[in-house]
Amino acid sequence: MLTLVAARLSPGDVVRVGGSGLRARPLRVFLSALGIAIGIAAMLAVVGISASSREDLNRQLSALGTNLLKVSPGQSLFGEGSHLPSEAEGMIEQIAPVTQVTAVGATSAKVYRNDRIPEAESGSIAVTAARLDLVADIGARVVSGTWLNAATHRYPAVVLGAQAADRLGVAAAGPDQRVWLGGQWFTVVGVLAPAPLTPELDTAALVGWPVAEERLGFDGYPTTVFARAEEASVVAVRDVLAATANPAAPNEVEVSRPSDVLAAKQATDATLNALLLGLGGVALLVGGVGVANTMVISVLERRAEIGLRRSLGATRGQIRLQFLAESLLLSLIGGIGGVALGIGVTTLYATFQDWPSIVPVWAMAGGVVATLLIGGLAGFYPAVRAARMSPTEALSAP
Repeated sequence: MLTLVAARLSPGDVVRVGGSGLRARPLRVFLSALGIAIGIAAMLAVVGISASSREDLNRQLSALGTNLLKVSPGQSLFGEGSHLPSEAEGMIEQIAPVTQVTAVGATSAKVYRNDRIPEAESGSIAVTAARLDLVADIGARVVSGTWLNAATHRYPAVVLGAQAADRLGVAAAGPDQRVWLGGQWFTVVGVLAPAPLTPELDTAALVGWPVAEERLGFDGYPTTVFARAEEASVVAVRDVLAATANPAAPNEVEVSRPSDVLAAKQATDATLNALLLGLGGVALLVGGVGVANTMVISVLERRAEIGLRRSLGATRGQIRLQFLAESLLLSLIGGIGGVALGIGVTTLYATFQDWPSIVPVWAMAGGVVATLLIGGLAGFYPAVRAARMSPTEALSAP
C-alpha cells in the first residue's frame, strides 16, 4: 500500500513562499510596513534622544563637577530678608574638605546700552560684584575678552553674562564697547559663555568688588557664596554650611547644590519621555492593526491559490506557516525601516542640539523583537483562517 507524505518545507522555502505574497502587492506592503516603521521610529527616537540628553548632562557634570555648593541668604523668622555676614567666606574656608570659596554680591545699580535709555527699561539685568576667582571656581568660561583681574577690578570695567550681552546688544568685548552702568560708563572687558550650574550669572553684569563699593554703593555683604568641596565630603559639608556661614542665625541661610537642578530637569524630561513612549506604542499598535488588516484581505483575495496548494498536497500547517511567515516578514520590513528612521531622527536632533548621538543597542534590538511579536499576533488569525479552508471551498470561492 502506497502512503503519501507531504513534503517538508525548509526555512528557506518558508521565507521564499512568504515573500512571494509580499512581492505581488508592493504598494500595500509599503503602506502596511510604514505604519509599523512609524511606531518603531517614534519609540526609538524617544529613547535615543533621552539617552543622548542624559549623556550630554553626564558630560557637563563631569566637566563642571557635582561638588559645587551654593550658599545664599534666606528669610528671618518674621519673613524679612536677611544677608550673609561679611565674614561668611572666611568661615566657610575653614571647613577642612572645602577646596575653593568665592562669592558675588548684588548691587542696586542698573545697566543700559547707553545713557539715553529710559530708566524703566533695564532689561532685568542685575549688576553684581564678583570676586576675582569666581570664573575659575564655578567653572564658567569667557568667550570674548578677558575676566576681571587685579588691574581692572578697581576700575569701571564689566564682564557680561551671555544673556546680558545679548540684551545689551554687545556681540564681543573691546575697548570701544561701553555700557551705561550705575550712572557712569563702564568698559566691557569680557563676555561669558552660558553657565549651566549658575544660570543667574547669564543675566548679570559683573563688576569688581572694590569698584562696586566705591562707585555703586555696594554694602560689601556677599549675597551668594560658592564653595567646592572634596567629592567624598559634599554631603557632609552641605550639612554644616548654614551653621558655618551664619552661626548666629543658621535658619536664615539656604544651601543648595546647583548640579541637583540639572538632575531635576533630567527627571522632568523622563516624565515627558514616558508620555512620548506611550504615544509611540499607540502608533505601533495602529501599525499592527494595519498588518492584520492586510493579511486578512490577502487571505480573502488568495483563496484560489490556497485551494490549489491544498489540492496539490500542502498541509494545513504549511498553509498556516506560509501566511504567518508573510506577516512576520511584513512586520520585519517595517521594523528594520523604523529602526533606521529612529536612528536618523536621533542623530539629526542630537547634532542640532550639539549632543553626543546615543542609540542604545537594547532599544534597537527591542524594536525588532517588538515588530516580530506584532507580526506574529497580527498574522495569527489570518493564518489560521487560511489553514482551515478546504480545497473544495477555496477553489469554488468566487
